[in-house]
Amino acid sequence: MEISAPSETKRALKAVELSCDLAVAGGGLGGVCTAITAARVGLKVVLVQDRPVLGGNSSSEVRLWVLGATSHMGNNNRWAREGGVINEILVENMHRNPEGNAVLVDSLLLEFVVREPNITLLLNTAVYDLEKSDADTIQSLRAFCSQNSTEYFVTAPLFSDSTGDGIVGFMAGAAFRMGAESAEEFGEGMAPTEEYGELLGHSIYFYSRNEGKPVRYVPPSFALDDITKIPRFRDLKAHHSGCWLWWIEYGGRLDTIHETETIKWELWKVVYGVWNYIKNSGKFPEAENLTLEWVGMIPGKRESRRFEGDVMLTQQDVIEQREQPDAVSFGGWSIDLHPADGVFSEKPGCNQYHSKGVYGIPYRALYSRNIKNLFLGGRLISSSHVAFGSTRVMATCANNGQAVAMAAKLCRDHGCLPRDVASGDRLIELQQSLLKVGQHIPGSALDDPTDLARTATITASSTFELSELKPNDQQRVLEDSWAMMLPVKQGNAPAVTFTVNVSEATTLAVELCASSKPCNHTPDLSLAKREIELSAGENQTVTLDFDAVFPHEGFAFYTLHANPLISVSLSDSRVSGLLAVTHQAHKAVVKSAVQTPPENSGVDTFGFWTPLRRPGGENMAVAISPALAVFEVSNLTNGVDRPVNQPNAWVAEFKDESPSIELTWSSPQTISRVELVFDTDADHPMESVLFNHPERDVIFCVKEYRVIAGDGYELFAITDNHQTRRSHLLSEPVTTNQLRIELTRPHTDVPAALFAVRIHSNAEEVE
Repeated sequence: MEISAPSETKRALKAVELSCDLAVAGGGLGGVCTAITAARVGLKVVLVQDRPVLGGNSSSEVRLWVLGATSHMGNNNRWAREGGVINEILVENMHRNPEGNAVLVDSLLLEFVVREPNITLLLNTAVYDLEKSDADTIQSLRAFCSQNSTEYFVTAPLFSDSTGDGIVGFMAGAAFRMGAESAEEFGEGMAPTEEYGELLGHSIYFYSRNEGKPVRYVPPSFALDDITKIPRFRDLKAHHSGCWLWWIEYGGRLDTIHETETIKWELWKVVYGVWNYIKNSGKFPEAENLTLEWVGMIPGKRESRRFEGDVMLTQQDVIEQREQPDAVSFGGWSIDLHPADGVFSEKPGCNQYHSKGVYGIPYRALYSRNIKNLFLGGRLISSSHVAFGSTRVMATCANNGQAVAMAAKLCRDHGCLPRDVASGDRLIELQQSLLKVGQHIPGSALDDPTDLARTATITASSTFELSELKPNDQQRVLEDSWAMMLPVKQGNAPAVTFTVNVSEATTLAVELCASSKPCNHTPDLSLAKREIELSAGENQTVTLDFDAVFPHEGFAFYTLHANPLISVSLSDSRVSGLLAVTHQAHKAVVKSAVQTPPENSGVDTFGFWTPLRRPGGENMAVAISPALAVFEVSNLTNGVDRPVNQPNAWVAEFKDESPSIELTWSSPQTISRVELVFDTDADHPMESVLFNHPERDVIFCVKEYRVIAGDGYELFAITDNHQTRRSHLLSEPVTTNQLRIELTRPHTDVPAALFAVRIHSNAEEVE
C-alpha cells in the first residue's frame, strides 16, 4: 500500500536517464531498420516510438503493404526488392504469414527488435522536447510514456529522426520545407499547379468479414450521407478492403501535421459512409453477410515536412537515374502524386510516372544541412515534393535507414559527424560496409580484400549453360506480346528458337530489343525486327536469328509480338536470372502498357514489360545457339548479389542431383565465418499484408546445405533455410586448405543457385 500526503509543490514524474550511441526517434520501418542495423554492428541504440506497435504505416494500426522499387511487379524494375534488414523481414513475413495478416506483421517487427540486445525499445513514448549543447548540436531528447507515466531523458552523440513529421528536426531548428516547390525552382516538369495542390493527404482503411448469415448495418450519425460527394463511388466493390482503397484520402489542402485529427474525422465519415453505401444501397447483394470488422483508428500519413540535407533529390534524379557518387541506397517507386482534394477530387486518385530503372539515393540527402549530429530517416529525407512522390514509400525508407545506421557506426569509429562521412575514404568505407550486410547500391560491387573466397580456386560439380528450356505440354496464346529476357554479352546476338502452334496462316512480327542502359530492364533500344510468314500447323519452330550486335552486356528481349492466331510453347524450367515478360498494363501501378506522360513533363515515354506472378509466369520454351555461358562460379566472388545486367549467380545443371562447390587454397587458411547468399527472387515484391502469396518460400532458394572442411569434418548443416543471406560463425576457427559446400536442389524444375560465397578469418565480421 502506498499513501502520499498532499503536497504544496508540484510533483515530478518518474524520470529515467538513458545514454546510447544513436538515438532513433520513430518506429516505422525506417526507424526499425536503422535501429536493427546499428545494433548489429555494435552501437547502443534507444528506439523511441510513440505508438504501441512498430511499423508505422505497415503496422496493424494502418495496414498498408510494404512496397518499394518492385512496385507490385508492375514497372520495369526487375529484381529490385530492397536488401539487408528489410529483405530479411519481408522474406520472414512471407515464410510465416503468406496470408498477409497485419497483426502478425506487428509481432514479427517486435521480435526483430527485441532480440537485439543493443536496442532499448520505448513504446508508447512520444518525444516532446530536446536539449542542445550549442546552436547546431542536439544533446538529448525528452520523451514521455503515457502507459507507465515515465519521462525519459535520452542522451547521445548522434540522433536519427524517422518520425515522419520530423518532430526532432523541427524542435532542433533543422531546415525543412512543407508543400510543393514551383516548377521554376528545380526545373521540374511534374511540379503541381496550385489547382492540383501541394500536399498528399492521409488515408484510413477498413476490413470486412463474412459472418455466414445476414448482417444488418446501422451507420453512425456522423457517416457521410451522400455518396455522390465521392466521385469514385462507382468504383466501389463489396470485396475491396484495406489498402486496395488507398484512394480514400483527404487532407492535402490542410496542415497535415497540426490538423491530423480534423483529417481523421473526415476520413472516418467517408469510411462509414462508404460501408453504409455498400451495405444499404441495394447495389451490393453480395455484401448481405458481410460485417465491418475493422476501421483504422489513426490515419496513414503520406506527406508533411521534408528536411534539407547537403543535396536535395529532384525529379531529374529519379527520372534520368542520375549517377550519385555517394549513393548508399536506391529507389524505384513511381513519382506518385495525388490531387490535394483526395477522395473528393474529380481528378484521378494518383498520377504515377516511372523511370526506366532504379535510381541511386545519395548519402548527402540523409543528414541535416545545419544540425550537425542529426540524420534524416524515413520519409523526411532531403527531396523536392516531386521526388518525394517516389522516395516516400516504406521499403525505400527502410533502405535509407540501414544507410544511416552504418554511417552512424563510422561516425563513432572515426569520432566524426555525419557530414564527415560524405566523401573520400569514409564514403567508400560506408558503401562497402553496406554491401557487406546485403544492401544493394546501383553501380556498386563489394570489394572486400579480407574475403578469403577471392583468393581460392573455386570449382563446381556442374555449371549450367543455357542452351534450352525444355517444353512442357502447355501453350500460351499470344493475346499480348511476350519476350524472353536472356542475359547476353556484348557482341553478336545468339539465335533463339521458339516452338509455336498456328491456328491459321498468318504473319508473326518478331523483334530483338535491349536496354539503352546496361543495368536497366526497359527494352527501349530496338536492334532488329522482321515479320515471319507462318502456315497453319502445330509444333512449328520460329528462329529469331538476327544480324545484330549488342552494344553492351545486359538482358536481351527476344520478342514475339501479339497475334491471337499463334500460341507459344511454355516450359516448367525456372532458372535464377531468367524471366518471360509481357507487354501489359498492371492496373494497380500503371494506366496503360505504354507510359505516355504530359507534354513538357520531363518524363519518358516507354513500354512496360512485366512478368506474371507465381504460380504463373512460366518461361517460354527456347533453344539457344550458341549456348549462354553466364552462370559460372566466378559470379560467386564478383560482389553483386542479385541479377542486374547479368544473373550474377552460379547455377548448377538441371540434372545435377548433388550440386556442390569446392574452394581450394594453395596454403592452409584459418576460417571463422562462412557467408552464403541465396536466391530469394528479388523480383518478388512480397507485399506484407492483404496478398495471399501462393508459397511460403521462394522456389529458387536452397533449403538444405552443409559445409565440410578439407579433412571431411562437417562444420555445419542447415535443413530449413528460406533466407537470402546466411552468415555462420563457427564455434571454433578451423584451419584448412579446402572447403566443400554441398547443396540440395531446391525444386524439381529449379537447379541449385548461389549468388555469393564469402569466407572470413575474423570472427568479428559484420553479421
